[in-house]
Amino acid sequence: MPASIKRIAICTGGGDAPGLNAVIKAVTIAAIKRGWQVYGIRDGYNGLLLPEQYIEGGLIRLTPERVKGITALGGTMLGTTNRGNPLHYPLKGFDGQVVEVDRSDELLRAFRLHEIDALVSVGGDGSMTIANALAQKGLWVVGVPKTIDNDLDQTVVTFGFDTAVSFSTECLDRLHSTAASHRRVLVVEVMGRYAGWIALESGVSGSADVILIPEIPYDLEKVAEAIKEREQQGNNYSIVMVAEGAKPKNGSVSVISREVGRAERLGGVGEQVAAALQTMTGKETRLVVLGHLLRGGSPTSSDRLIALRFGAAAVRALEEGQRGVMVALDPPTVKYVPLEEATRRMKTVPLDSDVLLTARDLNICFGD
Repeated sequence: MPASIKRIAICTGGGDAPGLNAVIKAVTIAAIKRGWQVYGIRDGYNGLLLPEQYIEGGLIRLTPERVKGITALGGTMLGTTNRGNPLHYPLKGFDGQVVEVDRSDELLRAFRLHEIDALVSVGGDGSMTIANALAQKGLWVVGVPKTIDNDLDQTVVTFGFDTAVSFSTECLDRLHSTAASHRRVLVVEVMGRYAGWIALESGVSGSADVILIPEIPYDLEKVAEAIKEREQQGNNYSIVMVAEGAKPKNGSVSVISREVGRAERLGGVGEQVAAALQTMTGKETRLVVLGHLLRGGSPTSSDRLIALRFGAAAVRALEEGQRGVMVALDPPTVKYVPLEEATRRMKTVPLDSDVLLTARDLNICFGD
């Protein structure tokens, strides 16, 4: 028989994504229906590791009234952080240097102190890796996959992705008219880290002429040739979609910064591509970086529904006694997969992906 649950907690970590609030609502309502108390942890795990920073405490008691009307809201009412990994927590030493410290045992003690029986951890690959480590240390954890990058394995899709792709596609629709008016090349850089899902799917949907993704190292000579060929065919402008993790052949990804306690920040590849293409093609070239615009705003109906399904499924998993698992979309159902399997590898775009093959049939250039 599953152990008795009286009190659970939910945390949202890593980058924000549309749909996080919908998960929080679903977990809250479904758990209270079962007679459980629900608490939200502020800013990832910081609410438990740095409770003194919060006037009202690092835990928020979640009630139906508190989560009313939040399904359509972007962001997360609990806050989040990508600098609070309890396994590699950044702290300043006596010499002023920032060092990484393992605070996971301290975190587990905080869970026990607050008599929290189980945790619903909502996040991407980093958050699921942390959840898996905590589960192996004995914490009762169920994970919920979240990332606009769609790079988590074992689930068909993560919530937040559809909203990001939809917005990126809308931006491309707008950029076609201004690019055509000025006969320009427009380079559009989007998020996605080391996976090209956003660039690929929005690029195809938004009729980009070139799509550069991490999975296919590019040769800018071939991109320039494709743009010149379009010009010869009477197309006086081109749209180049670039994933932030795209890299040239025999080159490396463009990194903005590396800091202790957080993943390296990617970016800058769009600027490099735009500058090179202007020189190589002789055409006026402009850069548009969509960046965090992809993370914000109200979630699409698809992301809302997936988020609500995931949240409710996480509570059912706890009720059934599931531990160390992540809920995952396996149409038409939501299944449970071990966290260890979900974090084993990153889900990147397969080179035989139907969307990628469709793009090639539409004569979209990938720089290879």
